[in-house]
Amino acid sequence: MSNGYTGKAHTGNAHSGNGHSGITRRSLLGGATAVAAVAVTGGTATAAAPSAPPSPSAPQGQVPALWREFSRTPFTHPQIPYVGRSGRGGGATRFPRRPVVADVRDYGAVADDGTTDCAPAINRAIAAAGRAGGGTVLIPPGTFRIDDLIRVGHSNVVLRGAGSDRTKLYATKNLTELIGVYGSRYGGDKSSWSWAGGLIWFCPTDRFTTLTTAIQAKAWPFEGWTGNKRDEWRTLTTVDPARQGSWTVTVADASALKPGSLVLLRLADDTGHTLLEHMAGGGPGPEAYYWDDKTKLTSYVPYEWPVRIAHVRGREVTLERPLPLDVRPEWDPRLTTHVPELTGSGVEGLTLEAVETPQSPHLLDKGYNGVVFQCAYDCWADDIVVRHVDNGFGLVAASACTLRRTTVAGRGSHHPYFCREGSHDNLIEDFTIEQRTVPAPAGTQLHGINVEGLSSSNVWSRGEMQMGTFDSHRGMPFANVRTDITVNNNGRHGGDASAGPLFGARFTHWNIRVTNARAGLMKIDGLAPYSATVGVNEVTEFDQTDVPDFTGDLHARVELYGTTDVVRPRNLYEAQRELER
Repeated sequence: MSNGYTGKAHTGNAHSGNGHSGITRRSLLGGATAVAAVAVTGGTATAAAPSAPPSPSAPQGQVPALWREFSRTPFTHPQIPYVGRSGRGGGATRFPRRPVVADVRDYGAVADDGTTDCAPAINRAIAAAGRAGGGTVLIPPGTFRIDDLIRVGHSNVVLRGAGSDRTKLYATKNLTELIGVYGSRYGGDKSSWSWAGGLIWFCPTDRFTTLTTAIQAKAWPFEGWTGNKRDEWRTLTTVDPARQGSWTVTVADASALKPGSLVLLRLADDTGHTLLEHMAGGGPGPEAYYWDDKTKLTSYVPYEWPVRIAHVRGREVTLERPLPLDVRPEWDPRLTTHVPELTGSGVEGLTLEAVETPQSPHLLDKGYNGVVFQCAYDCWADDIVVRHVDNGFGLVAASACTLRRTTVAGRGSHHPYFCREGSHDNLIEDFTIEQRTVPAPAGTQLHGINVEGLSSSNVWSRGEMQMGTFDSHRGMPFANVRTDITVNNNGRHGGDASAGPLFGARFTHWNIRVTNARAGLMKIDGLAPYSATVGVNEVTEFDQTDVPDFTGDLHARVELYGTTDVVRPRNLYEAQRELER
């Protein structure tokens, strides 16, 4: 490869580790042809037969040039990221059905009496499932009061209610009461419960213990894959140079690497901040940007990307997803260990309702938070409603997780969804943020679907946002996709100046229906470098109006602006999935 890079692009060798089917260049191009063939009708593409012509009454769509380009170079397109493997199981559409091993009633939970604290019983049942090696814990229909948080700390444990309309957990306390005050490691009087922790908290048991011990000692921790001080890792092997989009890398020594194991790709920045420049797309704008005073942003590197190994052949290691960035010698690239992950666990079919209290002033949340995944991989939530919460659903150093059919409801939330601390390859689909049931108190803030902290390759798909915004919360998230979403764009983004740019490269907004015509963070060609805004109805700048972080040409692309539901394929993530078939 040019410039001395020796990383090998994926060229058709099967990589079926963890049950994933292989991708080949031929299958991708064949799938792209099929997708384009049905693009004007929005139907489901198959390679076997062409679709029927649209009826005269069917709405006619338009295929943008960007899609045709992407179909030819899906792993290396300069504006659109490859997210076809985002989500649990590489985007698997079905969740595991684990055998039932516990019913919370057998451990003392009592429904509908309003006085029994059922949290101890539920947590005992979850712990028993963990000791058994996994399984499903049933919560039957009814309302169960909980005066403590619910902790899932073992892999392959599923907490399953009878449906979000039949099973309810009624939470009476917040995380400040249950764990303690949680200050910010960056100083000030902010409460970190404004963006961390949940009343249903998925986190490996040992990691949860170290986190909460540090919080109670007021030694505010880092929250990610390598411990409170980011020192709980060791090198497995160094990695030779490779290009973004490569599925296979060459390592110095593969003896410690096994198919199916989870590793971290670790990329450190150099003194010239060329890694951060690369995340921003490179070129004169990022090179001219002053990075050194962005202390919050620079604390997020090294970049840590969890990924499973699919195959090992000699010194060549095939990954379950293509590289999101180049691998260059100046960034000291390594595959490393990490804290033990939580994997294969989920929560299904219930409502978590907190006691209704007024929303707290901005950044002073007490921690009436919903469901959070932390140091979790290949986990999920399905058919979950959270109500009257400070913060709804959280991904904190979580990767390859799927949130499906989730709803944030009730009195209004600070962050209905947050994605931070280096969370990657997650899928949030069929999500709803309902209109608040009471007016917002003075001094509060509403964000929306948040992403920050160098988080990459996350997808928000098929959403209805009756309030909020697309909250890129600085910390330069990159290569994320929002697609097929209707939004009443009335929230505001946040982010400290020390957290750096709002966007890195390859951010894509595709088929976005803005009901109040407010432009902020919807049409992003004036803000995001190497970005794509495709199929957004006409919008106007008002209220929070931003200026670009980078000077010069942003190399941003806009197509089918001023249209509504015309772009085909309609859903960018689903179309990328079709390319694999």
